Amino acid sequence: MSIKADLSGNLEFLGLVDLMQLLGANGSSGSLRFQSKYAAGPAVVYFSKGNPVDAACESLKGLDALYSLFGWTEGEFEFRKDSIERPKTILNSRMEVILDGLKKMDDGQIKKLGPQTLIQTSESGGKGSAIPVIKGPLIDYNFVVDEEEYAAGSPIVQEGKHGNWIWVVLSGVVDIVKQTPQGPLTIVKISEGTFIGSMGSFSLEGNIRSATAIAATEVQLGVIDTQRVSSEYARLSPEFKGLLKSLDKRMVQTGDRIVDFHLKSNQIKELVKSMKMVLKQGDKKEKLFAITAGKACVVRTIDKANAPLVVLEKEDSFGYYPFLDIGHEPYSASILGSEDLAVKEIDIAKLHHEYDQLSTTIKHLIENIAVNISITTLVAAGLYKNMK
Repeated sequence: MSIKADLSGNLEFLGLVDLMQLLGANGSSGSLRFQSKYAAGPAVVYFSKGNPVDAACESLKGLDALYSLFGWTEGEFEFRKDSIERPKTILNSRMEVILDGLKKMDDGQIKKLGPQTLIQTSESGGKGSAIPVIKGPLIDYNFVVDEEEYAAGSPIVQEGKHGNWIWVVLSGVVDIVKQTPQGPLTIVKISEGTFIGSMGSFSLEGNIRSATAIAATEVQLGVIDTQRVSSEYARLSPEFKGLLKSLDKRMVQTGDRIVDFHLKSNQIKELVKSMKMVLKQGDKKEKLFAITAGKACVVRTIDKANAPLVVLEKEDSFGYYPFLDIGHEPYSASILGSEDLAVKEIDIAKLHHEYDQLSTTIKHLIENIAVNISITTLVAAGLYKNMK
């Protein structure tokens, strides 16, 4: 392969799952090419702003081609940065593709082209719901002011407690746990490059931890310079701050839905019955809205039933997020609205421009929220399907 690639290496060292998370977290656009002595020819996946939009592998195209590459455990890859102008044939969110691909591998639905490698997964949320340990982008040490170590089994933060510290995981694995009447429930695992904490840490009302974080292995954390991040956050426009607060709410509520569906309860089901369709799952309109009155609900269609995931209220946003893949609307969820729902359109170009000016660490924090929303949504959807 060419030595002029922006990123290249061996699949035994850095596999497809890690590559997808790395390119996604950095919002990269370009082509990721593979070749293996076990394959008849090369394969390619096209990324736009961190999300796979198309793929080709031998006679396969689109999502089928991308899934087949989960079986490539030996070979070489190279990534070239470039603007991608291709039809979006892959509509699934990045994390949805990863989870489905891993499941298909476990079920023997994908042909393996090299020596079998170990893909680290954890059991969460019920039978058959293996989820990968989430890894983040390369760590920006400019924002790390101190380091802390935790032994396996040690609590890092406690659900329901106040706290504004934010850490980045430097090494090890951390369990994110929700408390339930049936005992603690691990909803996701995080590893290098991911964050403990969110934008809620900068709220004037104070931040209450929505989940417990426990060191699953020996863990080393980097303490983020919250004063520096807070100063940058304070300079954001009211529209952008509102967007981040709304994303924080989604992350908290999708975690709550995992608990609800695990306990086979559905406390917001009645709310959905009185709502009408506002944005249908699969709609390709690239518009983003802020709620000015009424309520809306994010729902995913599962076995012809609407699984309610998140309730949105005044000042929350919904629609197409130009720089994020959260695994919700428009491609993977619908929006239902109350009779009195009123919205105003948000200027996507202005929002995107503001995002482009952010520091790398702030961008990574936002991406961390998006990935967690996507993962917890998939876990909740799986539990809802089992509950049905």
